[in-house]
Amino acid sequence: MSNFYTDNEDLQYYFREAIDWKSLIRTTEFEREGSDSDEAVAEAVETYQDMLTMIGKFASDEIASRASRIDRGEISVSDGEVSVPKELDEIFEQLKALDLHWMCIPRELGGMNVPLLVYFMTAEVFARADVSVMTHHSFHGGMALAMLAYSIKEGTTTFDFDKREITGTRFADFIEEIGNGEAWGTMDITEPDAGSDMAALRTSAEQDASGNWLVTGQKIFITSGHGKYHFVIARTEKSDGDDPFAGLAGLSFFLVPAYEDLPDGTRKHLASVDRVEEKLGHHGSVTASISFDRTPAMLIGNRGEGFKYMLTLMNNARLGVGFESIGLCEAAARLAREYAQQRPSMGKTIDQHEMIADYLDEMESDIQGLRALAITAAIDEETATKLSLMLEAAPEGANRVGELDLDALRKRVRNLKARARKLTPLLKYSAAERAVAHARRCVQIHGGNGYTKEYGAEKLLRDALVLPIYEGTSQIQSLMAMKDALNAVIANPQEFVRGVAQARWRTMSARDPLERRVARLELAELETIQLMMRKTATDKLKLLKGVPMQRWGTTFLKDWNPKRDFAFAMLHAERLTLIMTDVAISKILLSQAKEHDERRAVLDRYLDRAEPRVRSLKDEISTRGLRILEQLSRNSTPDTSAEEAAKPTAEAAQ
Repeated sequence: MSNFYTDNEDLQYYFREAIDWKSLIRTTEFEREGSDSDEAVAEAVETYQDMLTMIGKFASDEIASRASRIDRGEISVSDGEVSVPKELDEIFEQLKALDLHWMCIPRELGGMNVPLLVYFMTAEVFARADVSVMTHHSFHGGMALAMLAYSIKEGTTTFDFDKREITGTRFADFIEEIGNGEAWGTMDITEPDAGSDMAALRTSAEQDASGNWLVTGQKIFITSGHGKYHFVIARTEKSDGDDPFAGLAGLSFFLVPAYEDLPDGTRKHLASVDRVEEKLGHHGSVTASISFDRTPAMLIGNRGEGFKYMLTLMNNARLGVGFESIGLCEAAARLAREYAQQRPSMGKTIDQHEMIADYLDEMESDIQGLRALAITAAIDEETATKLSLMLEAAPEGANRVGELDLDALRKRVRNLKARARKLTPLLKYSAAERAVAHARRCVQIHGGNGYTKEYGAEKLLRDALVLPIYEGTSQIQSLMAMKDALNAVIANPQEFVRGVAQARWRTMSARDPLERRVARLELAELETIQLMMRKTATDKLKLLKGVPMQRWGTTFLKDWNPKRDFAFAMLHAERLTLIMTDVAISKILLSQAKEHDERRAVLDRYLDRAEPRVRSLKDEISTRGLRILEQLSRNSTPDTSAEEAAKPTAEAAQ
C-alpha cells in the first residue's frame, strides 16, 4: 500500500515550503522563551514530519483497507449502548495505542502540544482513507482542546504567565480521559424543530434549589453522539416578547456527561441515546438522537453566552469539514485517474481522451486551490485563537509582559480573526460542494462500473453528499460570506472605493502578467459587490417614503434588516461566494508564486478555470433574479407602514 502523506506532492509543498513553522511554533508554545530558536524549530518540524509520515502509512494500511467493510457494517443501539462495526473499534484501539488523541493537547496536561494545523493536515489524510474514521477521530482531541479553551475563556484555568505554563484547568480530568482514548466529546446543537435557526432552540436548563444546573430536551443529528461528554446549547431564559434575553441571547452553554462508569464496572446513564440514524453514507460514523431529562450539567461561562461559546466550536468544525472535503476530493481524483489510466477505449486508455483529460486536470487544479485556502484559513484561525487565549491569561491591567506588547497583540488578533472569518465560510462552502462534484465525476469516469459497489466510486459519492449539509449548510455559509462582504462596504465605504481603484490600477500597472490576471479577478469581485450594493441601496431608498425627513439618515445608514433589505444579495449569495472563493484562492496562489517559482504553473492553471467562471457568475448576478424577487414580493405580506419597516429587528441587531 502507498503512504497517503508522502505520495502527495502538493501537501508536502506546504509542509516544506509554504508554512512559517517558526511563527506557528512560537504561538503554539505561548511565546515561551527559546521556543523559536533554530534548533527547537528544526526538532519540532522533524517530529511533525515523522508524525505525518506515520499517519499517512497508517491511513493507507489500516484505515483504507477496512473502509469498505466499515461501510457495509451495522450500527445499532440496545439498552442505551451503541455498537459499531468491529473494524472501527480495531482502528480506534490502534489510535489509542499510538496516543494520537494527545496530539494537540498542551504538555502541562500530558499532551504533545502539536499545532492544530498538523492535526488538520492529518484530517485530510484520514478522510482520504475514510471520512467516517476522520469524523469520529475529530471528536476526541478536538473536544479536549475545546474544554481547555472554554476554561481559559471563563477564567477557570490558572496560568504562570512568566513561564507561559498552565498550572491548572477546570476540566483536567476529562481532558486526560479523552487523551487516553477512554472517552470522547460531542457537540449537541440541532433539535427536531430547530436547525439553522438557533433562536428557535427549545432544550432548556434550570437550576435546582442548591444552584445545580439540570438540562432537559432532545438533540438530533449528533455526530459521535454516543460519547460521554456533550457540549449542549440550551435555553436558560424564557423567550417571550418582552424578555431582554429573547432569541440568541437567552441561550447558555453546558458540558453534560451522558453517563458515569461506576466502580463495580456498570454504567449509569444520565442521558439516553434514543436512536441512531440509518444514513446514505458515513456508515461508520454514529449519528444519534439524545434525550436529556433533568440531566446534571456544568455551565460554561455565564448564562446568556451560549451562542458566543458555540461559535468557537463551529469555526473549527467548519475548518475540519474543509479538510475532510479535500481528503475526499483527493480520493475521488486518484480513483478516477487510476481507473482511467487502465480502461482502454478506441485504441487508447480513456485518460488520453480529451474530455476525460480535461476532467482530471480540473479536479487536480480544484484540489490545489482548495488546499491553499484551507491551509491559510487554518493558520489564521489557530493563531488568532491561541493569541486570544494568551491575552485572556495575561495579568489583569497589563499592557506589556516581558517583550510582548499586548496592544500590538490585540491588533494582530483582530486582523487574523477578520481574515479567518472571511475565509472559513468560503472554504466550507466550496470544498464541500467540490467534494460532491468530484465524487460524481469519479462515478461518471468509471461508467457502469462506477454504479456498482465493487470499485468504491459510489461510496465516495454517498459519503460526499452530507458535506454541504452538516456544520452549517452551504446556503448558510454563502449568506454569511455575502453579509460580511456587504456590511464591510456599509461600515467603511471609503475603504471599499480605494480597494476598487487599487485593483483597477494593478490590472494595468503590475509587471507580472499573473498578477494582472489576479487583479482583474479581484476587480470583478469588487464590481459585483458594488452592483449588489447599488441594487440594495436603490431598494432601501424606497423605504424612505412616509418616513420623516429627520429620520432619513438613520433609516438609510443604520437601520439595516438583512431579511428585508438584502433580498437581491441573498438571491445571489452563492454566486458571490463562488467568485469570492476564486479570488481568495488566486491571491493566495499568487503570493506563493512570488516566493516559489514552481507555483506559477499552479496559479496559471487555476486562473485558466477561474477567469471564465467569474465572468459567467458576474453576468448571472447582473442579469438574473428580478422575476423571482418580484414573485416573492407579491406573495409576501406587506409591512404595516414604512415607519414600521424602518425599525431594525432583534435579529438584525444581533
